[in-house]
Amino acid sequence: MLAQWISSKNQAGAGSTDSPVNGLRFAFYGRTSTTRHQDRVSSQGWQRDIAEELVAGHGQVVATYFDAGTSRRVPWTQRPHAARLMAEIVRSDQTIDAIVVGEYERAFTGTQFATLYTWCTRHGLQLWLPETGGPVDLGNRDHRVLLALLATQSQREVLRARHRVLAAMHNQVTQQGRYLGGRPPYGYRLVDAGPHPNPANARWGRRLQRLAPDERTAPHVTWMFRQRLAGHSVASIARHLNERGVPCPSSADPDRNRHRTRRTWTLRTVAVILANPRYTGRQAWNRRATHTSGPASSPAPSAKAAHPALVTEQDFIAAQQIRAARPTTDGGPRRFALAGLIHCGVCDRRLDSHWNHGRPTYRCRHGHTSTQLAGHPRPKTLYIREDHLVEAIRIRLGDQDGDGHATLESDRTRSSRVASALRNSGRFVVCDNAGWQLEEIDSS
Repeated sequence: MLAQWISSKNQAGAGSTDSPVNGLRFAFYGRTSTTRHQDRVSSQGWQRDIAEELVAGHGQVVATYFDAGTSRRVPWTQRPHAARLMAEIVRSDQTIDAIVVGEYERAFTGTQFATLYTWCTRHGLQLWLPETGGPVDLGNRDHRVLLALLATQSQREVLRARHRVLAAMHNQVTQQGRYLGGRPPYGYRLVDAGPHPNPANARWGRRLQRLAPDERTAPHVTWMFRQRLAGHSVASIARHLNERGVPCPSSADPDRNRHRTRRTWTLRTVAVILANPRYTGRQAWNRRATHTSGPASSPAPSAKAAHPALVTEQDFIAAQQIRAARPTTDGGPRRFALAGLIHCGVCDRRLDSHWNHGRPTYRCRHGHTSTQLAGHPRPKTLYIREDHLVEAIRIRLGDQDGDGHATLESDRTRSSRVASALRNSGRFVVCDNAGWQLEEIDSS
């Protein structure tokens, strides 16, 4: 009753804004980036209020589409509710005359607006924005300039917010030793670390967490480092863990590892644990795989210890040095000219590159790994030397000089030339214990 009285009073002073009988039918679209840190009801409410104020007197909103927890970088066709809106417009017989949004940056970034505007024009729809005060007309020069400015501003806001968040997280990890979330490393569990330093968050009852050794799994991590420092290979460590029946990370904490299905230790799992600096008691920032070297791919440890260590810093560094690959006798890199060109005739796998007795060789273990238990039946491992295979391929291809004698050149040059000939001719090598043959690459 009170709301109706206030509304009637405002209309009496400002004139009626009731929608005309034959007004436009609007579909409202809104979005929030997250569901954890944003209130969907409130966000949808204020966006809808702005949209309804914009279309007042021109029509009414007859449908609502709202994507919660969707980044603005996701194209409209990949947003669940935006895609549903577009699909229903295509299927229906013009039940919608226009699309309205409550704010440009809630709906678009980059070139998304231009793409949607073209789509709307093709389907006879209008696109309404609060920033333009009504329907957008890209034939209007002022509208084109405004939309270009909004697109740039939206992208700038994304980059600025990302920079601020990452800078704050970097400081919290390296200077404060804060735990910022995610699954705790194998060997640790989460414990309470006191009230949140932000007074507002503390008043809401939010508290910090930190890592503490897990009585069930921490001894296994310590044992891994001891074994590595004693000179044992990563494969032998993984194999011993499997033989002893030690639960791997996905088995020890299945709730936090639902995306993993393996029930045994693998080379990768053990190697990642042995390379994780958080076991020294320090938090680490930027622990992610990259394809570049330098500061961007190097983890930054916290300035001081943030949780109990499972290995000393000296032992951790020593373990990394053991992990380093042994240099070649001449100091140069090891090259495998036929890598990827040799397939196994037994199991159809590509042969692995394998350095043996100072020369490049290739082998296939038919899916067997060093972490698996001994005694499992499997085919005999296939070995082949690169120089022997290269010489045989040269003879098969007729790679000789005019008098029938092979040209004099280094093994490396000869291998590279044969590999190039195979790739250029679209062929590869199939080997088994009985011999080898050349086959055409199936390009279909």
